[in-house]
Amino acid sequence: MTSLTHLRVVDLLDAFASNDPLPAGGSAAALTGAVGTSLLMMVATLPKTKTGGPGETTVLAAAAVRLRPVRDELTELIQRDSESYSSLLTAIRAPRGTDDERARRQEEILAATHLATEVPMQTIRAASSALHSAVDVAENGSRAASGDVAAAIELLLGAVRAACHSVDSNLAALKDSEYVQRMTAERQQLEAESQADAGRARDALLE
Repeated sequence: MTSLTHLRVVDLLDAFASNDPLPAGGSAAALTGAVGTSLLMMVATLPKTKTGGPGETTVLAAAAVRLRPVRDELTELIQRDSESYSSLLTAIRAPRGTDDERARRQEEILAATHLATEVPMQTIRAASSALHSAVDVAENGSRAASGDVAAAIELLLGAVRAACHSVDSNLAALKDSEYVQRMTAERQQLEAESQADAGRARDALLE
């Protein structure tokens, strides 16, 4: 599989638009989160801050340091989500002519479904982390870049929500109630925290 992150933008968009099942929504969520995080990094490293105070520069510099590995992780997740879904498709299409093949196929589907659940969950965690830093950027960043921060907030919140749909879709196929409950609880908590941070960041832009 060609690395999605090495494609030209137009080719990546064509890949999403094709009738091939990959890349799909999980990769789109990670891409959206990476773009939103990049916008926050840009604002956090601008020479101008909200009021020009030295404390703002310190807070923004720390936010930029936190955001870089998050952006890198989200970038990796663009490809990893497609790989995990590809593994699930391969498992589903595995031979099932004998009892051994059917048993092996079920084991492979289960393992692949867990992976296809955990990868978008990582996207949720990363995008949620970026949204938490968005509050600092909104509170301290240049007013001239408030539109960029606003865009980043909506992109990251969209990434969280999109990845939540991927998680929920895969959890619906699993019968391990303990695992499903644990992952669902984490997803719900992260989504709630993300919405709260987005609200705080939006309010900060108005101050």
